[in-house]
Amino acid sequence: MQNTYRTIWISDVHLGSQNAKAEFLIDFLLHNHCEKLYLVGDIIDGWRLQSKFHWPDSHQNVVTQVLDIARAGVEVIYLTGNHDDFLRRVSEYKLAFGNIKILDEIVHETVDGRKLLVIHGDKFDVVTRYHKWVSLLGDYIYGILIWVNRYFNHVRKWFGYEYWSLSSYIKLKVKSAVNIISNFEDSLVHECEKQDLQGVVCGHIHKAEMKDMRGKLYCNSGDWVESCTALVEHGDGELEIVHWVGSQKQGKK
Repeated sequence: MQNTYRTIWISDVHLGSQNAKAEFLIDFLLHNHCEKLYLVGDIIDGWRLQSKFHWPDSHQNVVTQVLDIARAGVEVIYLTGNHDDFLRRVSEYKLAFGNIKILDEIVHETVDGRKLLVIHGDKFDVVTRYHKWVSLLGDYIYGILIWVNRYFNHVRKWFGYEYWSLSSYIKLKVKSAVNIISNFEDSLVHECEKQDLQGVVCGHIHKAEMKDMRGKLYCNSGDWVESCTALVEHGDGELEIVHWVGSQKQGKK
């Protein structure tokens, strides 16, 4: 099955982390083609690589495949995130390497004329921006939850149950986490209002979403650690969240 889109947005792959579902992303990129590919931050997990180097062949294959996509004529725009903030030293110069650009943010115009801010979003997360040690601790705890979840789901699979995300469940149940997500979304919508844009596409919080907020379109492309989701733009400008499950998609418009 081959799908063709005008635009694809992918975020939070976390290459360099043991939790990255690189094989799923490789499969997605092989079966989905586009004119423009946005990598919306945290594609490489510099935090993990600093503490423990982990770079299997599957992670290198993702990089190789993106380079091949760019060489084939697709415009690739890499937007920096907090886990790959080492690239922000490069992004300020707005450098281009062939068809690949490295930026902090950009405005994308859909085929039907809507202007969307595309940004990773960590600058609008008060915890990440002002309390980095809390963010690092949260990232460590998140890693533990993913590790526990991996083995928990092996057991669920034996009994015929579908995948279930422990970390997502906790995010939705812990009031402070819900408030942080709500404030994050509200801050990004406020930025759209300031810039007189029709919406935003972001990542960062690992929660795929597409909804109207105060007349602005809020889109989050999700992650490739748990949900394996991407945001796509069809040829007529319609946007869709795609959940990829091994050579097939489960769409959510």
